[in-house]
Amino acid sequence: MVVRKPSQRPLTPDDWAKAALAAIARGGVAAVAVETVAAELGATKGSFYWHFKNRDALVQAALEKWEQRRTESVIEELEREPDPAKRLRKLLEAAFELGPTDRAEIALLANPEHPAAVRAVRRAADRRIAYIAEQLEKLGWDSDDALDRAVILYYIYVGYLQMAHVAPHVISDVSRRRHLDLVFDALVTGELSAESVVRMRASNPRLVPRRGPRQRGWNNQPR
Repeated sequence: MVVRKPSQRPLTPDDWAKAALAAIARGGVAAVAVETVAAELGATKGSFYWHFKNRDALVQAALEKWEQRRTESVIEELEREPDPAKRLRKLLEAAFELGPTDRAEIALLANPEHPAAVRAVRRAADRRIAYIAEQLEKLGWDSDDALDRAVILYYIYVGYLQMAHVAPHVISDVSRRRHLDLVFDALVTGELSAESVVRMRASNPRLVPRRGPRQRGWNNQPR
């Protein structure tokens, strides 16, 4: 048993949650063991039970930290941008670039295992999809189209994480940017009314690529 040095500051529940989340990143929820996490923190099991009732409570704390860090904090940051098209662009860029670096997310999406993990993954998916749909509605999509496109965008994100994990050689920096443009063009602006596209282009021309024949779709009547 590893005993903490007197000079070290007292551990907080957040310290334990961070360490447990790191364990999830290494080996999924099954890797969260009280003895292992305590050893990594240089603490005793007695210290653990001072903060948590049992292992399940520690897993729950780690999952809440993951939800806050990877969903709520991201949304809070995006809300600083007043334009919904720019918000979605920033969200896609962050998802495509940083998503594969979050091993905890990959582990949880691949195999939640623990009932609390299943609930956390579902809450995160619901929250993210609802937020994306909300931005799409602000851009001019009706609620049904917005939800359908938000769900498809989430499909793409989860599939992208898996691809980046098992076959990273097929995703270069250049191809990732190209794929991001295709996704944004097809699902965010692909068939919006001409009025909505003109408004978005006026806000930021780079957000709405000009693609020749595809632009015909933007001249449809508003939905």
